[in-house]
Amino acid sequence: MRAWPAKVKPGPAAPTAFLDRDGTLNRDKAGTYITRPAQLKLYAGAAAALRLMARKGYRVVVLTNQSGVARGYMTLARALAINRKLLRDLRLEGAAVDAVYFCPHGPEEKCGCRKPEPGLIREAVKDFPADLPRSFMAGDKKSDLALARRAGIKGRLVLTGQWRSAGAAAARKGYKSLLALARALPDTTRKIK
Repeated sequence: MRAWPAKVKPGPAAPTAFLDRDGTLNRDKAGTYITRPAQLKLYAGAAAALRLMARKGYRVVVLTNQSGVARGYMTLARALAINRKLLRDLRLEGAAVDAVYFCPHGPEEKCGCRKPEPGLIREAVKDFPADLPRSFMAGDKKSDLALARRAGIKGRLVLTGQWRSAGAAAARKGYKSLLALARALPDTTRKIK
């Protein structure tokens, strides 16, 4: 489900950074849910990472599982308010995202949009065509990497949040932060001579 923007103006296919929210852009503690906007706290450097990705030619799309809605920990309206807080906090630091998509279902519902299923990416690509060979999914969990595999794009582990769930082998290839990943990305705006 697209949380933001309300209306979409599709453009040409672009390299896209699909990013997890909790544990990648903002702090996340295992076993807890962000159920109020005031609980959302950006990681230091998250906004700088998004600004750098945009300068390097990447569209930025946030993909997030929010099973707290299905579990009754928050309403759908509250989940949307939390996403608006994310957008506001990023904007205050001069950063932006192109869209936010989230799955409000619980794992027992077996929906196609809950990561690691590729439904959120499929929905995003319908709205915002992506140059998939130059796109990637970045997150702190094993499910983020599995989503990348299922969608046929590169997966990038960020060693923040709950990265230990991804395993030691994946961690050896991980990035210390989202900003470290952004610095390592190629600039897609440069012309090859």
